[in-house]
Amino acid sequence: MSKLVIVESPAKAKNIKGYLGRGYDVIASMGHVRDLPAARLSVDIANDFEPKYAVIKGKENFVKDLKKKADGADYVYLATDPDREGEAISWHLATLLGLDLNDENRVTFNEITKNGVKNGMANPRKIDIDLVDAQQARRILDRLIGYKLSPFISQKIRRGLSAGRVQSVALRLIVDRENEIRAFKAEEYWSIDAKFTNPPERKVFSAALSTKDGEKIKIENKEQSDTVLTELEGASYVVKSVKKGSRKKNPTPPFITSTLQQEASRRLSFQAKRTMKAAQELYEGVEAGELGTVGLITYMRTDSLRISEEARQAGNEFITETFGEKYLPKKPRYFKSKSNIQDGHEAIRPSMPKVTPEQVKPYLSNDQYKIYKLVWERFIASLMESCLQETMKIEIEAKNYIFTATGYTVKFDGFTILYTEGADQKEEAEKKLPKLENGDVLKLKELKEEQKFTQPPARYTEASLIKALEEKGIGRPSTYSPTITTIIARGYVLREKKQLVATELGMIVTDLMKEYFSKIVDVTFTAAMEEQLDMVADGDIDWHTVIADFYPPFVKTVEDAEKAIGNIELKDEVSDVVCEKCGRLMVYKHGRFGKFLACPGFPECRNAKAIVKKTGTLCPKCGKAIVEKKTKSGKLFYGCEGYPECDFTSWDKPLDEK
Repeated sequence: MSKLVIVESPAKAKNIKGYLGRGYDVIASMGHVRDLPAARLSVDIANDFEPKYAVIKGKENFVKDLKKKADGADYVYLATDPDREGEAISWHLATLLGLDLNDENRVTFNEITKNGVKNGMANPRKIDIDLVDAQQARRILDRLIGYKLSPFISQKIRRGLSAGRVQSVALRLIVDRENEIRAFKAEEYWSIDAKFTNPPERKVFSAALSTKDGEKIKIENKEQSDTVLTELEGASYVVKSVKKGSRKKNPTPPFITSTLQQEASRRLSFQAKRTMKAAQELYEGVEAGELGTVGLITYMRTDSLRISEEARQAGNEFITETFGEKYLPKKPRYFKSKSNIQDGHEAIRPSMPKVTPEQVKPYLSNDQYKIYKLVWERFIASLMESCLQETMKIEIEAKNYIFTATGYTVKFDGFTILYTEGADQKEEAEKKLPKLENGDVLKLKELKEEQKFTQPPARYTEASLIKALEEKGIGRPSTYSPTITTIIARGYVLREKKQLVATELGMIVTDLMKEYFSKIVDVTFTAAMEEQLDMVADGDIDWHTVIADFYPPFVKTVEDAEKAIGNIELKDEVSDVVCEKCGRLMVYKHGRFGKFLACPGFPECRNAKAIVKKTGTLCPKCGKAIVEKKTKSGKLFYGCEGYPECDFTSWDKPLDEK
């Protein structure tokens, strides 16, 4: 018998074909084959919001060939990705190929390994229409919102702009944070720190002034700080209390899509798009020497923390063999997923836990190796024993003041021998305190005052924005990367190093949306809509009802806004750079690759150029200025402003000396 298996990507098709062998033809659909045509609304509003799908432009011949192959096969298996999008692609394929939707021809592979493919083929099922409907509802909802809002914003502000259900909320979070930063007023405060030794020991340790007369002390200016220092003159410093304790630090769960993107951003400075590309390649399969062509990680679009017992057992065996039995907890650790997630497949984990990153490093690209190392270490660490720490808190009395010192030492390293999660802010390093007893008299080495100022809230990074979207229930793991890409491409947000900074355009668009389309950018409303789409996926609500409840009031809002708002004039920021072609002062514009200079005389004068940032150093080759430059991928480097006549470049910032 001839059997046709349809997957999404050519790499996966090649690898699955290798596992299935003779009698199977494996073909890649290259993603969606049918969609809502972009040239029109493609949703029949009068007919219960029925979508009007068409074969994607350029795929007509592929669909014809696919129909021929399907007609000539004894059986057709639909093996697209194991998520809502993949379920929808299988449904579109079944519809185009005239397959019976009651046939059990849908197979999924959580991992592209021999066992993963074998298990998937052995357990075919019907297409899950509820999952398909959830994807359809999301697609139709996004089309209706985008089709009405994007032209409206383009007409009122500037051509080429867009708005959307998820992107507008993500932009609002960034803009709201920018407004908080602009409104923030720094407050002065002072700290007083002391350095002590405990004779006869020579070890110096620090303590911070914390209370006066039993109340938390707040020093607002130098005069108050100097008063405290004066009052402490001649004081003796005596240990008032020593509190010892212990604490347990547990490992973090294996990755889901959002946490993988966050950790790769924090540790590797990878943008979400770059992370998902490497993860997709690792899932679909790579040539790994003696292992053959194999998928090294499980499916990378998931929000489930579940792992299979087979994977747990393999991980436990590796831990015991490599680190010893004391690194394996006596009771297995199970992580609980959020209640509203799709638990169709596992967390992101290595498909073969015993295959270490170093074993496959020679066969992987740099990005693939880094992502596999993260996934592998995180998974193995999640199975390991907790880290045990001994804590100590010391209170030191001086007159009516108390200084406090805290520290800890690691009693048993546990999972931290392999992996610790990255943090958005620096954590305090391990601080070991000397052995002290109540009543010990300490020797003061130094008393230091320092002026400080309260800091505004930090701007979002990709990692912290993804975390916020996930916590607030906005969008799905697969939407985070394209959402961030879109708001940057539209010029609403700039990426400055790791920070996402709202532009004036982004702030104007968000202010407009907040005033006239408050529901679209309301976090609670958008999260509630996401919950309704989850209910569609669970079969608890009909997708037509979700759209029908949303659409009429939305259209009325758009109509009212069109009557109320005139065109909004965007004023460009004027620079001090003179246009060498026409003499006007050039203005700052925002493009796909960030800020640039353009002549305000457009279209009569089309002069535009990059903003040159000089480093203040001179080229060692020709003596001209060294300027900051960026590669196509956005990586910063330094080069001579005399390029191409002078080819000096450097990844490191040059110093003003040879």
